[in-house]
Amino acid sequence: MFQVTFSNQCMRSLNDMPKVEQLALVDKISNLNEQVLQKPVGDLGKFHRDGQVFYRLRAEDYRIYFEKVDEQLKCHFVLHKNTLSDFIFRCKLPVGNEQTLEQHHSFWKYLESLGKNT
Repeated sequence: MFQVTFSNQCMRSLNDMPKVEQLALVDKISNLNEQVLQKPVGDLGKFHRDGQVFYRLRAEDYRIYFEKVDEQLKCHFVLHKNTLSDFIFRCKLPVGNEQTLEQHHSFWKYLESLGKNT
């Protein structure tokens, strides 16, 4: 079992959700284990950015972007799926291939800008 930490952006997103959705999301990420992270399938994806391994967990209407650091899962972003779709549309990126999107530099600039908003 991993210790799970959330960035400020994640906490703001969680606080905006109804309690039932918060609990479901936290439960889903809390139940991840080393074996699942080694061979992600289904709702869990794995990709590389700037030499780091990141994961994307689909949880109902939300996407959680996180990394594993030692025995900790550091959640960087919680995004509503419609927000991400809007971003794809506005930037004219391919809608059907999320892995291509994750490799696109403007996607990460967008995510980083979310973390700067208070």
